[in-house]
Amino acid sequence: MIAITHVPSPTMEQGQRTHLARTAIDYDRATRQHEEYCRMLRSCGADVVTLDVNGDLADCAFVEDTAIVLDEVAVLASMGTESRRAEPAGIEFELGKYREIHRVETPATIEGGDVLRVGRKLLVGLSSRTNRAGVNALETVVRRYGYEIVLVPVRHCLHLKTACTALPDQSLLINPAWFDVRSLRGFDLVPVPEAEPWAANVALVCNAVCIAANHEETGCVIRERGFEVNTIDLSEFAKAEGGVTCLSILLRTA
Repeated sequence: MIAITHVPSPTMEQGQRTHLARTAIDYDRATRQHEEYCRMLRSCGADVVTLDVNGDLADCAFVEDTAIVLDEVAVLASMGTESRRAEPAGIEFELGKYREIHRVETPATIEGGDVLRVGRKLLVGLSSRTNRAGVNALETVVRRYGYEIVLVPVRHCLHLKTACTALPDQSLLINPAWFDVRSLRGFDLVPVPEAEPWAANVALVCNAVCIAANHEETGCVIRERGFEVNTIDLSEFAKAEGGVTCLSILLRTA
């Protein structure tokens, strides 16, 4: 597994906020947390590539949003906010080493944080960052590879993956308050504890489930299902509406 990451920008405190009030971010601490995040990825068995090409863009560390990467192809995102529109071009060269590249162009918008792959289904959040034109553009690319799009209206959070990610058995860890659960009929749904509404964002890295360290109850739920859990402190990124998935693009090379 390859994990593409991007160092945090010194201007990350100026990044976009949608559902959280703006609070001060300790950049030095964020940098240390990012280094620990990369070490965690390596400990799980991933080869980590750390880019520094978009350092003047405040949200550049949230590299997941810049592309949707499948086994067969990579689709560069069309970002839902003007301040992030330059980010995908910065990571295109690195992605091109591993995948054929396609692009989505405005006025269609779609961000990687709104696309969750579960087998041959792509759950795609309709959010403030992803519109129907973006979903249609993605479907045009991926249907030739046999993927089915499942639309999931999102509310009260930034991206679908803020409220819904997959566990190794393809069950879905969810916060049902933040999206239309009716969209996911037929899936095995695992709600997070009400006290941890942000805990549904977890990353699968090789055989491990990676989760923010402050989501202890959710970590116990995942362990009870028989999965290895790795924890990481991402408190500074959480202030910018970021989670465990946001800081990397995970892809397999074989």
